[in-house]
Amino acid sequence: VEKIIQGIEGVEDLNVEKVTGLAQVQVTYNRDRLAQYGVSIEEVNRVLRAAFAGSQAGVVYDGEKRFGMVIRLDEDYRKNIEDVKNLSVSLPGGGQIAFEQLADVEIKSGPAQVSRENTKRRITVGFNVRNRDVQSVIDEVTAKIDNQVKLPTGYYLSYGGQFQNLVAAKERLSIAVPVALLLIFVLLYFSFHSVKHALLIFSAVPMAAIGGVFALWMRGMNFSISAGVGFIALFGVAVLNGIVLIAEFNRLEKEGIADITERVLKGLHIRLRPVIMTAAVASFGFLPMALSTSAGAEVQKPLATVVIGGLITATLLTLIILPVFYIIFSSGKFKSLFKKKMAKTVTLLALLLIGSSFLNTTHAQQVKRINLQEAIKQALNNNLSIRSATYLLEEQKALKGSSWDIPKTSVEAQYGQFNSFTRDNSFTLSQSLAFPSVYINQNKLAAAGIKSSEWELKGSQLEIATYVKQVYWQLTYLLAKEKLLVYQDSLFSGFMRAAELRAKAGETNRLEMITARSQSLEVKNQLQQINADVGIYARKLQTLLNTDETWYPADTILKKQLMVLLPDSTAIAENPSLGYVKQQVEVAGVEKKLEQSRALTGITVPLWYKPYSAKVKAAGIRQNIAQTNAEAYSKTLGSNYRSLIDEYNKYSKSVDFYEKQAVPEAGYIIEQSGRSYKAGAMDYLDYVLSLNRAITIKQNYLDALNSYIQTIINIESISGKTL
Repeated sequence: VEKIIQGIEGVEDLNVEKVTGLAQVQVTYNRDRLAQYGVSIEEVNRVLRAAFAGSQAGVVYDGEKRFGMVIRLDEDYRKNIEDVKNLSVSLPGGGQIAFEQLADVEIKSGPAQVSRENTKRRITVGFNVRNRDVQSVIDEVTAKIDNQVKLPTGYYLSYGGQFQNLVAAKERLSIAVPVALLLIFVLLYFSFHSVKHALLIFSAVPMAAIGGVFALWMRGMNFSISAGVGFIALFGVAVLNGIVLIAEFNRLEKEGIADITERVLKGLHIRLRPVIMTAAVASFGFLPMALSTSAGAEVQKPLATVVIGGLITATLLTLIILPVFYIIFSSGKFKSLFKKKMAKTVTLLALLLIGSSFLNTTHAQQVKRINLQEAIKQALNNNLSIRSATYLLEEQKALKGSSWDIPKTSVEAQYGQFNSFTRDNSFTLSQSLAFPSVYINQNKLAAAGIKSSEWELKGSQLEIATYVKQVYWQLTYLLAKEKLLVYQDSLFSGFMRAAELRAKAGETNRLEMITARSQSLEVKNQLQQINADVGIYARKLQTLLNTDETWYPADTILKKQLMVLLPDSTAIAENPSLGYVKQQVEVAGVEKKLEQSRALTGITVPLWYKPYSAKVKAAGIRQNIAQTNAEAYSKTLGSNYRSLIDEYNKYSKSVDFYEKQAVPEAGYIIEQSGRSYKAGAMDYLDYVLSLNRAITIKQNYLDALNSYIQTIINIESISGKTL
């Protein structure tokens, strides 16, 4: 990233956060040598830790206080790497060996620091922006990084600092500016109780904006947030001149001056000095800020420049244009227009201002994107069915300890005459034990149950991952289809406008205009349905991820994906459902052995052996059933896999046909038919048929591509592939 952006204009003082370069003593054990001398890694670690970090050997008491007694090597023997190499390690058979004979001890460069933000590790690439605006620099940086850097899974870029403040401020200004303009207009209306006069004074706002933009251009400054704040202040000050003039014109009208021209000229003569003073006071007040070079000048100068430049043009144009507008809109033929229609116009204008603020806010909110790998990982971590399967596995592991269920020991005592006239004592201690193989087989059965639960967990994970893939790519397909419908809507909207113009000119009949309108409305209806489907699948993805946020696919374009085809026996070997069925065969075999061992009761022999024999026979039948089910399921999976391979080849050829021939021809049809229709060489019926044919080809391509991707998902599901 540093090499890519260092040549961009405006990027200065480039600095990459240093994260490596700290020297570390790294120990790599020689496992073959450890095995040769019969020394375990745990023992070597204990010696190394005790020698250099210290190990507690006992406790020292000082009254009621307790202190751990820690032993370690003296400081003179802990200074360099040779001390580590020469450390002696005791051998099991007696004797000692140097530490360097058991491990490689080296000094290597390691991490110098690990920076985190929002519980995630991050590396900062910082730079200052000079002689250029921040927005264009970030746009160029983003474009170059996206084209030249392919980030690994889990990595992403975020831009902070001044650019982050700029984005946040733009979102606020998108609301603040329309609201400020609306409040100015409302206050003007309440001051004069006239929509006409409020609009006349409000005309000073665009006049002031012209001067503010021109002043920034003259001084070579870029538009910034402080400049945006300056425009808000400018709009409030600029309308003061209009208030002064309109109030004077109304006062002269009340005094009996009926002639509009005479009233305007006299009002200008009287209020020329107040108008100039109003602008001059504000301009001179901002002049020190405009010329500032001290700390904070980068914020003060754009704001002051906008206000001074805007007040100059607003004052000049107010003295010239506002009186002309007043004369025009005060004439008799315009009065009725204002009385009847201007109220509706102003209401519409206010609604547009408010609507634009909400529209800007909507566009300012960035759609949250997530790629497929991250979506699968998040679903596997958060999905409740996965969590339930994990609990079942933990339950089986906990129940394994109950396989050694030895009955309780019985102790009895008696006192009295049992065998003679004398009284005596009787103590009995009894303990019943099953044949040892019973406990062994119960333990094996518990282990087999754990494996079954593990396969069930893998099956649940595969099922959720498959659902995520299907919903993710279906949502991508719907977004691509929505994009195609928007393009189709633009074509038919242009066709409708052309048909209306031709109908007004008398070059065609009304049927062409009705046809164009019906085609455009039909596309808009399809677009509404697609938008609803996008919302439905977005909620499905949100449910699978078990999150309160709405995520959309980072892959915005459907594209062909290649995969390696394996033989069916190899492909289905990792299928969790097949593994679970095969595990049931093992479970049934252990159950049969358990029933056989239960027939043995230590040194006693059961007089009635038939119930035990029946249970053993039933367990053998269950084992045969499990074996048959496993073979049948394996054959079914293999057959389904081969069928999916055939579908994969079918859709692959279809996608190749559309990409290499049909889709390029569809683009050519749209381009040439549009030119022919505009030139009059093609009538509207042929034009509509050509457009529909081309759009149908593009739609069929998306359908084939979607079926192709869904087939790959099903193949991966049978193969047991989660990610």
